[in-house]
Amino acid sequence: MNRIKVCFIGCGGIANVHAKHLCNHTDVSLTGCYDTNIESAKEFSDKYSVPVFKNVETLYDKTKSHAVYISVPPCAHGKYEIEAANRGIPFFVEKPIATDLETAKKIASLVRKSKLLTSVGYCFRYSDMVQTAQKILKGKAISLITGLCHCEMPQSAWWRCHDQSGGQIIEQTTHIIDLLLYLCGPVSEVHAMASRGCMSQIENYDIDDSSVLSLRLKTGAVASITSTCVLNSPGRTRIEIVTPERTVHFTGNTLRIKEEHKITEYQSTTDMYALETNTFIKAIQQGKRSGIRSTYADALKTLRVTLAANESINTGMPVKL
Repeated sequence: MNRIKVCFIGCGGIANVHAKHLCNHTDVSLTGCYDTNIESAKEFSDKYSVPVFKNVETLYDKTKSHAVYISVPPCAHGKYEIEAANRGIPFFVEKPIATDLETAKKIASLVRKSKLLTSVGYCFRYSDMVQTAQKILKGKAISLITGLCHCEMPQSAWWRCHDQSGGQIIEQTTHIIDLLLYLCGPVSEVHAMASRGCMSQIENYDIDDSSVLSLRLKTGAVASITSTCVLNSPGRTRIEIVTPERTVHFTGNTLRIKEEHKITEYQSTTDMYALETNTFIKAIQQGKRSGIRSTYADALKTLRVTLAANESINTGMPVKL
């Protein structure tokens, strides 16, 4: 394959991040775009000199692309991935992969049956600091994990609507949960609580303001993750993993290792989005998925945990996985 042709579904902020990195590849051509928001599609079209298509079927069939980037609101997943899978088109899809398990399982089944190459935008898996943390934790007994996702209210109207975003746990905290799975192993039980009422002045807002998740891992370790979108100051995300030998603390571009009488701090030297893109393109060129750190099947595991958290909030009961 001499030149990789890539099209885009969804033309918002994160799509532009991916497109920018793809433009650094001399062996990649952007072929077209589609977005239900015509203005976003036109801006993307003007910026990257690609045609806008009126529907995804025409986009796929006319461009004959080798891959597609799907960056749409959580509730919009389904048709785009299914149409791509039916045509054998590898896809990169932004997280979360859906807001319901039925949609994600249907897509996962098609991907599995067709052995389709996929990648999901859990970008932290491509951080050099996370890779360092993984090496440090390998073979170690983990006792406790704590994490947080605290932020200001995002401006996108769809984000504030539960039917469209799934809420903060599914749309944002999913990154922390995915890191937990990647670094510490699978979850066996989820118990969650949430609060509302602080953001009643926000129009068309029906998601939780804040939440607390308690999780038990299959290894026996326990975890606590807090989320909030009510801050009036810059937010932060982090995960801290406690073992008898050391504590591993990751936040943003920094990894801090705490040991007896010693703290070692590492700073990231790589662009995780660039590496994520490079890995996907290389996988298409070589026809090998071994370098991809989050396949659709991996992301389905993360979705199950976030959906279990929402179920627990709604029922008040723990959910076993």
